[in-house]
Amino acid sequence: MSAPLAPARPTRISLAVRDSSTMLRRNLLHARRYPSLTLNLLLTPVMLLLLFVYIFGDVMSAGIGGGGADRSDYIAYIVPGLLLMTIGSTTIGTAVSVSNDMTEGIIARFRTMAIHRGSVLIGHVVGSVLQCVMSVVLVGAVGVAIGFRSTDATALEWLAAFGLLVLFAMALTWVAVGMGLISPNAEAASNNALPMILLPLLSSAFIPVDTMPGWFQPIAEYQPFTPAIETLRGLLLGSEIGHNGWLALAWCLALTVLGYFWSTSKFNADPK
Repeated sequence: MSAPLAPARPTRISLAVRDSSTMLRRNLLHARRYPSLTLNLLLTPVMLLLLFVYIFGDVMSAGIGGGGADRSDYIAYIVPGLLLMTIGSTTIGTAVSVSNDMTEGIIARFRTMAIHRGSVLIGHVVGSVLQCVMSVVLVGAVGVAIGFRSTDATALEWLAAFGLLVLFAMALTWVAVGMGLISPNAEAASNNALPMILLPLLSSAFIPVDTMPGWFQPIAEYQPFTPAIETLRGLLLGSEIGHNGWLALAWCLALTVLGYFWSTSKFNADPK
């Protein structure tokens, strides 16, 4: 009789996928057990949506469409911006979660275990992107409930809009992971990640760039959020995208690469 074959040894890739899946489940369980942080971050874009539509809607709509727009036009204008702002808000929770892992010693324990080293960060990133997608769906549902419609977008444009949201979520998540790794505690991580919420306020999310002061327009136009917002508007509403599509993709790629190398270098550095 021939000797039984020895079981195949798992490859490096299969080990990475297995350990990353385990870390993903861990992060999703944490998010389910402690929903208050995600809920608090979600309330910001939802409350801003309701505030600007129902309190300032009539006034703000006068600034778009040549002054002849009504509240429904402003709803169509503001929802794409709030969807991107939702992603920025959600990734703050990622920075806080990573900081908690660092300060509570769980990362030090993971370093001593026989697991793929990068799986810890991958679990955080994939979990955050999934939470961003769910948050966007929720805020989008609120937008539809108050009157947002995208009747002219084709299936391909909807797919491109979804892809843009995922890419933007991944880019901001990697940056948020880096912010969490350099923060000494959860409060500092939350403060360090505040630009994720502040930058949309300084973009075209609420008013057109050409209505801003002339000296400020280049800052608002070329920061990461404005090209992504204008691209999303173009895909969902049929407005002109122009150069914003390429700018949005360039920002997504640049922030992803920067955040990835920043996060991995800080994570792989020997602890002091």
